[in-house]
Amino acid sequence: MAITTVTLSSLSLHSTTTPRLSFLKPTTKLHPLSLSISPLSYHPKIITIITKANSSDIDTSFFDNLNPEEDFVFDPPTPPEDYIPPPSFDEGPLETEEEIAAAYEELYGPAYSGVSVLGKDIYVMDSKVKKTSGWGSRVKKEKIKDGFDERVVQVRRVTKVVKGGKQLHFRAVVIVGDKQGRVGVGVGKAKEVIVAVQKSALNARRNIITVPMTKYLTFPHRSEGDFGAAKVMLRPASPGTGVIAGGAVRIVLEMAGVENALGKQLRSKNALNNARATVVAVQKMRQFSEVARERGIPMEELWK
Repeated sequence: MAITTVTLSSLSLHSTTTPRLSFLKPTTKLHPLSLSISPLSYHPKIITIITKANSSDIDTSFFDNLNPEEDFVFDPPTPPEDYIPPPSFDEGPLETEEEIAAAYEELYGPAYSGVSVLGKDIYVMDSKVKKTSGWGSRVKKEKIKDGFDERVVQVRRVTKVVKGGKQLHFRAVVIVGDKQGRVGVGVGKAKEVIVAVQKSALNARRNIITVPMTKYLTFPHRSEGDFGAAKVMLRPASPGTGVIAGGAVRIVLEMAGVENALGKQLRSKNALNNARATVVAVQKMRQFSEVARERGIPMEELWK
């Protein structure tokens, strides 16, 4: 057993001098599990800590053959004969701007061209730069060439009653499609007709769906869909029948590329609701191959 004495001096709360803390150098290492106050100390400012030095708790076999005062020499392995050291980062020709741009596009995708997907340019957020494009400009924008055709179904005047009176706006309903099985319905409002049509066309491109069709360019089966108070019935037709439908239903089917189909509006005659009801009815349809795959049977057994 080794006894270590620790002296605490000038710790009185009533002392006017700066408290000082002094420790006597311990003669042995302190073991964390063998701390106790010795009954041999009678003064309240002297604490005697009895420690038990046990050298078997620490493994020092790794340092038995090492001299801490000795200088160690780094001796790396010799490289092979055909080893060629890599060039330094600063050596070699500098990269061109085209190479840097190609590397960035490979990592992060195509670079920003200045015009966003929604058609707004990079100067829209700058109030000091004159706005040359966007929804508030009077400059006619070029038509987006993405393979989709546009058909304006309806343009209506709508008003909003505010404290100062009525605000007049135009609401446009536009249907876009590539006549190869993809179609979308969009709506937009603006103070001008041209801007409202542009907004609704972009909204329609965000809502593109795929129409399932057979090799005869008709529907695979019957379907019905409703949206709001509108309800639409769609039926497949034999080759040479054509599109027998009216209103917005006919425009949606023609823009999707359907050539033989029957359609009917059963309830409301609202153009926007009927167009969206047609989209709902189309989304309920499935191809024969998809149904056979879900059932786990060949397509020939679907009609048995």
